[in-house]
Amino acid sequence: MLNRTALEALTQRPLPFLGSAWPWRSAAYLLASAVPGAAVGVGAFATVSLGWVAAPVVLALSLPLVAWFERRRLRLVDGVPLPEVPDRRSREAGLAVFTVLALWWIDLIMLAFTVGGPVLLILSPVVQPSGDEVVAVVASAGGVLLLPVAAYTITAWGGARGTMVRAMLAPQAFELSEVLRSRARLVDAFELERRRIERDLHDGAQQRLVALSMTLGLARLDLPDDSPAGRLIERAHDEAKQALAELRELIRGVHSQVLTDRGLGAAIRDVAGRSPVPVDVAVELDGRLPAPVEVTAYYVVSEALANLAKHSQATGGAVAARVERGTLVVEVRDDGVGGADPAKGTGLTGLADRLAVVGGRLSLSSPVGGPTLIRVEIPCG
Repeated sequence: MLNRTALEALTQRPLPFLGSAWPWRSAAYLLASAVPGAAVGVGAFATVSLGWVAAPVVLALSLPLVAWFERRRLRLVDGVPLPEVPDRRSREAGLAVFTVLALWWIDLIMLAFTVGGPVLLILSPVVQPSGDEVVAVVASAGGVLLLPVAAYTITAWGGARGTMVRAMLAPQAFELSEVLRSRARLVDAFELERRRIERDLHDGAQQRLVALSMTLGLARLDLPDDSPAGRLIERAHDEAKQALAELRELIRGVHSQVLTDRGLGAAIRDVAGRSPVPVDVAVELDGRLPAPVEVTAYYVVSEALANLAKHSQATGGAVAARVERGTLVVEVRDDGVGGADPAKGTGLTGLADRLAVVGGRLSLSSPVGGPTLIRVEIPCG
C-alpha cells in the first residue's frame, strides 16, 4: 500500500519503515524549522538595531513568507493535496504566527534531543578517548540501538505536526463537506449520462428494432406459412419482438420516463407493477418532490424490489411512501426468508452510499426467517 503521510508510514512493519525515506523526510521537515527561526532572528536583530518601530514592518514582511514556506514544506510529511478554503489567507497568517512563536523551536529541540543523543553516544570513543574503553564501546552500541527509536520518534512528531498544520489550513469539516459536494456532482453527472443513454437507446436502437420487426412482419405475410423461408422469417420476427421487449425493459431500468413525467408515486407503482412478486403500493405524496430526492428514492425502491425478487423467496411485498415533517419516508417490506446482510453483496451498501449523497439514511430489519423491512429517510429540504 502506498503511504501518503508520515503517520501512515508508521503502520508499516519495522524493516520496511526503517528502509523507507519517511524518517529522512520527517527529519528534513523538522530541520526546515531553522528557516522560520532565522526569520525570527532577523526580526529580533532589526528590532534591536532600528527600534520597535521596525517590528511591525518586519512582521508584515516575514509572516507571508513563513506561511508560504509552511504550506510548501508540508509535502515532506503529507502528500495529500490541500483543498482551497475561502479564508485561506487568514488561516495561513494564523499558522505563520503560531510557527514563529512556538513551533520552530519545538521542532529544533525535538530534533536535537532525538538525534543528538544517539549520535553523541555513538561518538563516545571519539568524544572521550581517555575514558574507560569498555564503557565507551557499550555507550556507542547503545547509541546505534537508539537510532531506530529516533527514526520512529522523528516520524511520529513530523506526522503529528503535519496533521496539525493541515487542520489549521483546511479543517476536516471543510474537507468532508467538499467530499460530499464532490460525490453529489458525480451522482448528478451519472444521472445525466443515464438520461443520455436512455435517449440514445429510445431514439436509436429501439426505432431500428421497431422498423426491423415491421419489415419482418411484412415479409412474413408474403411467404407461405409452411415454407422453410416462412418459418425462418417467423422465427426472426419473434426474436425481434423479444429483443424489442427486452430493450424497452432496459430503457426503463436506465431511466424511468414515468418518473420524469408523472413523479415518484407513479414511478413506484410502475416498477411495482412489473415485479414478478406481487407488491402492494401505498403512496401518500402531495405534489412533486425535489428531483434528487425523487431519483434517489426511485433508485432505492427499484433496487429493493430487485433484491426482493432475486433473494428473498417472498410471496408478496409492499412499498409505502410518505412525507413526515419535511422528510420522505419510504418502506419496502416482504414476507421472505430474511437474513439480508450488506456484507453479502446484496446491494444494500450501494443503497446506503447513494442515500448519503443526499443526506439520507437507510435502516434494515431482516431477521433470519423474515420478514424484511427496509426503511429509507431522505430530507426534502
